[in-house]
Amino acid sequence: MSADAYDDSNVFAKILRGEMPAHKIYEDDYTFAFMDIMPRGDGHCLVIPKAPARNLLDASADSLAAVMRTTQKVARAAKEAFSADGLTIQQFNEPAGGQVVFHLHVHIIPRFEGVALKPHTGEMADQGVLAEQAEKIRACLDGSQA
Repeated sequence: MSADAYDDSNVFAKILRGEMPAHKIYEDDYTFAFMDIMPRGDGHCLVIPKAPARNLLDASADSLAAVMRTTQKVARAAKEAFSADGLTIQQFNEPAGGQVVFHLHVHIIPRFEGVALKPHTGEMADQGVLAEQAEKIRACLDGSQA
């Protein structure tokens, strides 16, 4: 276990409880996928477990398996939706590892040859753009492999 306990006041816990909005892409009994509001590229989205877990170190094996299944499903759809050349999948643990929100989450970022990731500026993206991008990914979910 991590030295620090799970804090249910984190932004992703609030999203799961419906206390904060999110541009939902996919949801099942165990996971929730939505757009990153500070994207480092077009189509940047996140997958989180519904079960409380500070990060990979604290999550149960079943929760991790569910997160990876959803990550693969959403990644395939995001790659297709944006005609991406590839994908960057990132997951950070604890402050020294780059974690900022302390609820396990996996970043999915469509990537294009010769295009660098945008810097993490802390500025929020246009909500209309995020809504359109979420719809593009959702539209490709039906065609993605399970």
